[in-house]
Amino acid sequence: MKTKVAIIGSGNIGTDLMIKVKRLSKTLEMAALVGIDPQSDGLARAERLGVATTSGGIDGLVSLPQFDDIAIVFDATSAGAHKKHDEILRAHGKRVIDLTPAAIGPYVVPPVNGAAHLDAQNVNMVTCGGQATIPMVAAVGRVSPVIYGEIVASIASKSAGPGTRANIDEFTETTAKAIEVVGGARRGKAVIILNPAEPPLIMRDTVYCLCEGAEEAEIEASIQDMVHEVKAYVPGYRLKQKVQFERITHNQRLHIPEMGGDFAGLKVTVFLEVEGAAHYLPAYAGNLDIMTSAALRTAERIAERKRAAA
Repeated sequence: MKTKVAIIGSGNIGTDLMIKVKRLSKTLEMAALVGIDPQSDGLARAERLGVATTSGGIDGLVSLPQFDDIAIVFDATSAGAHKKHDEILRAHGKRVIDLTPAAIGPYVVPPVNGAAHLDAQNVNMVTCGGQATIPMVAAVGRVSPVIYGEIVASIASKSAGPGTRANIDEFTETTAKAIEVVGGARRGKAVIILNPAEPPLIMRDTVYCLCEGAEEAEIEASIQDMVHEVKAYVPGYRLKQKVQFERITHNQRLHIPEMGGDFAGLKVTVFLEVEGAAHYLPAYAGNLDIMTSAALRTAERIAERKRAAA
């Protein structure tokens, strides 16, 4: 039997995730889609797909007759709303996968620490920028310690809905922290750019790692291996160009305020792009696609673990 799941949030992310569960998952079953706008396209689409719906928010979810059978709940709302949702869902013993930057539970990036928190009641999917770039920081870090990691995530302005825009501060703070906690960098920094270009451009990310130094070929091989791991669940994830290396001598050392001093060593630069699978969202919205894909991957692992332990 498949594990029943519900999604709170009937916007772009929640609707795309619902379609992924319906089309792609062999272990999960959509039990309910929850929103607050009875006229939302997401709720209308769920009804056409035969999925139970409620526009009553978290209270409406708890009131559904199938609520007791739901094992995992995805939250695709906002960081502020998630705090209330988490309290209620914990009280009912539900496992929660948080797609907001609230970061109540431990950070999870599937190819880096996907197996580490399968028993946690609440796990956090960091941010779209974190899901795209932290694997690269970790890939460098498993060859040479990363002293400083900085990421710049550029997404199409049209792919940034009200929730994303309301959470910009949380995005940068959560991503920077996860670069350290999950990616392994001693210090992390994150920048997000909403690109207004028309036609909209797909998600592009730049990752800078300052490390102590190692064989460049080993670092590049580690990065390539990690790209293949991410592509297993995000087919549109790829390197934009070859990995770049720059040796910084003591005479050329860089001053990095976030490090509190100067740096000399190896600078690694990785250029990425993420094209969405276009299940519900446009192909340029790779930033949203990588979040829903990572959340789906995590839920499937949790469900498989529960089934194995039963």
